[in-house]
Amino acid sequence: MSVSFHKEKARVVLTGGPGGGKTTAAELLKREFREEVVLVPEAATLLFTGGFPRSKDPLILEATQKAIYEVQKSLEDVQKLHYPGRHLLCDRGTLDSAIYWPHGPENFLEKMGSNIDAELNRYSAVVFFQSAAVGNSAIDDGNPVRNENLSEAKELDRQLFEIWSKHPNFYHIPHENSFFEKIKKAFHQIEKICKEY
Repeated sequence: MSVSFHKEKARVVLTGGPGGGKTTAAELLKREFREEVVLVPEAATLLFTGGFPRSKDPLILEATQKAIYEVQKSLEDVQKLHYPGRHLLCDRGTLDSAIYWPHGPENFLEKMGSNIDAELNRYSAVVFFQSAAVGNSAIDDGNPVRNENLSEAKELDRQLFEIWSKHPNFYHIPHENSFFEKIKKAFHQIEKICKEY
């Protein structure tokens, strides 16, 4: 009987405020590094396009973020099992739900039976795409489930930065007038991360 062992591959979070370009970057990266990476799609988008309503009601927000958190974890684990020899590029990570939780991140982690260290330790690195809202650029890119205005997007970006920047391998991709330049910086950083694994 032969046993195949795979070196542990990178699990990289692509995160940031709405309109940062992370989903577009993830799709491009998946195509560019076809045999090396697998994309973990954004759990929130899957749920919202599949029938979950978007609401500001605190009870609905709680139920929704619990579901997103669990689906995110499961998607990551399934993709890791299905593609053991590839790096995972995660379109958002588990801590994103903590920012959308109506009672704050600490309460969220307590309710999920987790803590900040456990969630950060799930990932090898975090690549943060700063929202275009920070540069007062439009974030309406045709995403049918996005409902944040510029002010809300800026605040979400700030909070997501605050929580994810605690990761020891945190990389900030700032807003640029040229999306192409922003994507080039992200490509370079993610390629560098993957080469270390």
